[in-house]
Amino acid sequence: MSAAKAGPPDARSAKVRDQLREVLSPVVAEAGYDLEELTVKSVGRRSLVRVVVDADGGIDLDAIASVSRLLSDALDDDTSAGGQFNEPFVLEVTSPGVDRPLTEPRHWRRAAGRLVKVTVDGTELVGRVSSAGSGGVELLCDGSTRSLSWGDLGPGRVQVEFNRGAAADLDNVGSDADDLDAEHSDIGAEHSDDLADDETEHDETEHDETEHDETEED
Repeated sequence: MSAAKAGPPDARSAKVRDQLREVLSPVVAEAGYDLEELTVKSVGRRSLVRVVVDADGGIDLDAIASVSRLLSDALDDDTSAGGQFNEPFVLEVTSPGVDRPLTEPRHWRRAAGRLVKVTVDGTELVGRVSSAGSGGVELLCDGSTRSLSWGDLGPGRVQVEFNRGAAADLDNVGSDADDLDAEHSDIGAEHSDDLADDETEHDETEHDETEHDETEED
């Protein structure tokens, strides 16, 4: 069976996303994580709800599974209570990929020790994140350190490296930076009125899918 294709975001999806954010943001925050991204797309007769979460030091597969259960329960409770989001959906919870843009101070802080590419005043720089503080970022570029304020930085992107030996020359860079892209696995919790008639196939190599059957009242 071919996988159902997700449709492009539309005005309705944006409204649904805002409704879901009101429900899910407090749950993610209470669990000690940051809700980095929330998207809603139509997949057949259902909605694909994709939630990206992160934390200082990264987030592992067990934590993703735990957050997925919490979010699934929150959506079930909201539906049972007559909330605004009341339709069949597939929930996917994942950690950020290494290619996600660095747009917030916490993103740069979590990229300590990593090689990044960023545009500053129209010029593209490639350097290693030495530190990130309240005032901005320090980048090691061609042997010298450049201090850049948050206002000077455009979105940065971590560069994939096959040799990380150069990172050993940095002082005060935590070894936890290597773990930011260690495990990137999706956890699915599937909600549908009729799972047999409308099945979605996922390409993720590691995922755990929990089925929720909705009971129809006479």
